[in-house]
Amino acid sequence: MKEWAKLLMKDLLIAFSLLALTLESRHQTFPAGVPGQSFKAYQQDIPGTDLSIDFVPVSGGDFRMGSPETEAGRRADEGPQHTVTVDDFWMSTLEITWDQFELFLYRETDSEFVTQNRDIDLTVDGVSGATMPYVNFNKPGYPLVNVTQYAASTFCKWLSAKTGHFYRLPTEAEWEYASRAGNEGAYPFEQGQLGDYAWYADNSGKKPQKGGTRKPNAWGLYDMQGNVAEWVLDGYDAGFYREADASDNPLRLTEELYPRVVRGGSFQDTRENLRSASRQHSDKTWKKRDPQIPKSLWWLTDALHVGFRVVRPAQVPPKAEWEKYWGKPIREY
Repeated sequence: MKEWAKLLMKDLLIAFSLLALTLESRHQTFPAGVPGQSFKAYQQDIPGTDLSIDFVPVSGGDFRMGSPETEAGRRADEGPQHTVTVDDFWMSTLEITWDQFELFLYRETDSEFVTQNRDIDLTVDGVSGATMPYVNFNKPGYPLVNVTQYAASTFCKWLSAKTGHFYRLPTEAEWEYASRAGNEGAYPFEQGQLGDYAWYADNSGKKPQKGGTRKPNAWGLYDMQGNVAEWVLDGYDAGFYREADASDNPLRLTEELYPRVVRGGSFQDTRENLRSASRQHSDKTWKKRDPQIPKSLWWLTDALHVGFRVVRPAQVPPKAEWEKYWGKPIREY
């Protein structure tokens, strides 16, 4: 072989090797929490199963929370706009699905969990078990629906025990920050592109769709607008923004069951409810037909549009604070 051909072949081999390394790094499963790990996307395997949850990093910063008075569809509880700071966190790219939640529901793999490089020490046996759902749609890859905020938070606690990494629901501020993805407009894309990014009343057939079948936002998050509305940690207060100017990591915890905040709108909502600043909340009608006394801690008979996604803060909170993020059961008669 001529010398120039040998050199060409060598260059091609080097190029293909670099390409392979690049592709490998993009799809690498990162053991989250390992000291020295860089702040990047990773795949959280669920021990004892072949399922996992994909996470992307959301670098913290300042943003204007709420909506300006000139925004079409704006409601009074979205103002006044105020400056908020959030810290770094990872967020699941998709809403939690039925097949992922059923691992917690049936608890068949509780004996298997991560034993090394754990951020937190929590036993799986210390996590409450959920009752069976009233209606099990049982569609792998489709977002879980009609779940209570307590059930969503308890799933986060269970996932934390299984993996050794601290997971919880996002705060309302974290959710809006991630939804905006650096965009100050009503939507994180041009309004005319809503159907490209979201399942909502105009294109969903009034039912939830498989996760990740629309475009992600600029930060790699799917279905932040539409598909199912998403629980956050906060209790709802129409006047909360008037007290929250220039605040760091705001969170409104409450001892009251109602109302609590859901974000993002759903498959049954009009476009106005899919704006990044739009706020919706729970009420007693979400369990109106619940036949149990007391009513279920886990399931909503009349809110088949509500699900959730999870976050992992880059800084693990002190152990004494863990339970406040996972909530406690509140009986309703």
